[in-house]
Amino acid sequence: MPSKDAIFDILDEWGDTGNYEEAYQQIQREYRIYMPSRTKRDAGGRRLTYRNVGQPKPKRKLSAWNKFVKANSKKKIYKFANGKLKLKKMGIAFRKTRAGRKK
Repeated sequence: MPSKDAIFDILDEWGDTGNYEEAYQQIQREYRIYMPSRTKRDAGGRRLTYRNVGQPKPKRKLSAWNKFVKANSKKKIYKFANGKLKLKKMGIAFRKTRAGRKK
């Protein structure tokens, strides 16, 4: 924690000058020195994320529905003439295949 004397000096300066923003910035700078950082930072002080660490973001597993759509989206029976997918028909087929697996 910053010393009480340092804070009172900053507040006295604020009382003399009336520049609130500068006093607030000084208090924050003093306080930041003593607070541990919760996020990992690089040498430049930037927060490290998946993008700038160089590690790929972990991919989630596809659900059974996603796998079914991926496998059957090329089939002509599940496509309209304009190229859109017949999701209702795919849903019916998916539920039938799922019911067959459970037995």
